Amino acid sequence: MKVEAKTNMNLTLEGLLPEALGWLQEMVGINSFTTNSDGVNRVGALTEECFLKLGFASEFVPSKDPSHGKHLFLSAGNPELQPIVLVTHLDTVFPPEEEMKNDFRWREAPAEDRIYGPGTVDIKGGTILIWMLIRALQASHPELFERHRWIVAANASEEVIGAEFGQRVTERASLGAKAVLVFEGGPRDGNDFHLVTARKGRALYRLQAEGRAAHAGSAHAAGANAIVTLAGAVQDAAKVTDYSRELTVNVGRIGGGSVVNRVPQEAWADLEMRAFDPVVLEAARRRIESLGGAPASSSEARMLVECTGTSPAWPASPDSLALLEHWRGASLELGVGIKNVSRGGLSDANYLCNLGATLDGLGPSGANAHCSEHTADGSKVPEYVEPSSFVPKTALNLLALRSLLSVEA
Repeated sequence: MKVEAKTNMNLTLEGLLPEALGWLQEMVGINSFTTNSDGVNRVGALTEECFLKLGFASEFVPSKDPSHGKHLFLSAGNPELQPIVLVTHLDTVFPPEEEMKNDFRWREAPAEDRIYGPGTVDIKGGTILIWMLIRALQASHPELFERHRWIVAANASEEVIGAEFGQRVTERASLGAKAVLVFEGGPRDGNDFHLVTARKGRALYRLQAEGRAAHAGSAHAAGANAIVTLAGAVQDAAKVTDYSRELTVNVGRIGGGSVVNRVPQEAWADLEMRAFDPVVLEAARRRIESLGGAPASSSEARMLVECTGTSPAWPASPDSLALLEHWRGASLELGVGIKNVSRGGLSDANYLCNLGATLDGLGPSGANAHCSEHTADGSKVPEYVEPSSFVPKTALNLLALRSLLSVEA
């Protein structure tokens, strides 16, 4: 790209930034904890207002869970075409009480190039970056915008990740998607933006030990200690972890028994496992499920193993890596760097990657998502976004999208 053209684009995007940050401040000022459905819906209404001015039509879809807010779908263009799906979400992980306790709110720190606040990077900042991208595309390449179909998909309950939102998006993109672009934020290393092309899948399990109660002093031998049996199963489960295969098993919660003078008749543990490779994940699931069964002796408890939830893996695919090349080309034009990364955390990409080539991490840069605590010595720092990242990240997405759509035209 010529220096003059690059400069003009940056000036255009810089001109959008004050309005963009104004929208963001309003969104951050609304608590949208997942089960605060009123707050989630208020953020949805504000998001709708942003995009109606850009010619999008809106649709609110109630969540199946009545404690959650409404999903928002904003669409433009010919509904008979495969859409470009731009993905964000409306909820955050912070209950109102936590925000108040930690005085966690919009706070600008220009000297640090940071704006602190709930959802600044995860993911209200991503919503605003989509808005900047569409504004810039309409201004610079209106013919590309008008020639394609667009869906901005905003999940009401991404922080309790599940399959429902993916199903609703698929209903509205029944022909598949030209591209699925997820605007989760992320770090940047110096001048290098992180872009995500794979995420681990997850399976959740409960291990339940059913023993036999007895008096701990006078009839200990008559009991079957559920905690002891469970402890062995927990150790076996932990050993399934295999870092060489990027497989992790984490026992996250455990409980059982009632009082110390009684042989405990029940105990339980909750665990999750994650892997990028669906084959590796499935093999690990079989090993965990093999821990269940009848006791080997009368002194042991019976083990029950129940799968309590799954999220599909998003492994790196040729289509997603080909999509990434448009961003790589744009980075060379702009003189910025990109880093292809895989993440262990989940996002909507796990459920939407089946629609078409998928790329994640397209939101602004920041850090400490899901963190609200702060200390004077800086040992605890809450979630923040870097305002200086909005313009270059929007420029990167704009040039890459222009490249993609020119090829697809």
